[in-house]
Amino acid sequence: MKKIYISSLILMMAFFLTYCHSAKKASAAPSAAAVTYEGNIKPIIVNSCAPCHIPSKGGNKEALDNYVEAKKDIDDILRRVQLNPDERGFMPARHPKLSDETIALLKQWKEGGLAEK
Repeated sequence: MKKIYISSLILMMAFFLTYCHSAKKASAAPSAAAVTYEGNIKPIIVNSCAPCHIPSKGGNKEALDNYVEAKKDIDDILRRVQLNPDERGFMPARHPKLSDETIALLKQWKEGGLAEK
């Protein structure tokens, strides 16, 4: 009888431990697959790169206000936003350095395949 109780206990423990995990893990940032130009990247560009890179706002620098241009220039964008403000080529000019979370979002967009929508 004692063997049956022990066997049952071991079986229940094994079952419990097998299914005792969280399937949902909290994430502070969207996954790479969820990062899109329209939903995540365009707002960064509009807020941080205007007016210089937004022709409709009077910008005369290389336009980044559309998906094709942002996608084409993502490597240069990433390089420049990771510079320190005192380094030549730092962007966004005349704005504070982008947060680590924002830079990580740009990287996730690139690593996730540069989705548009």
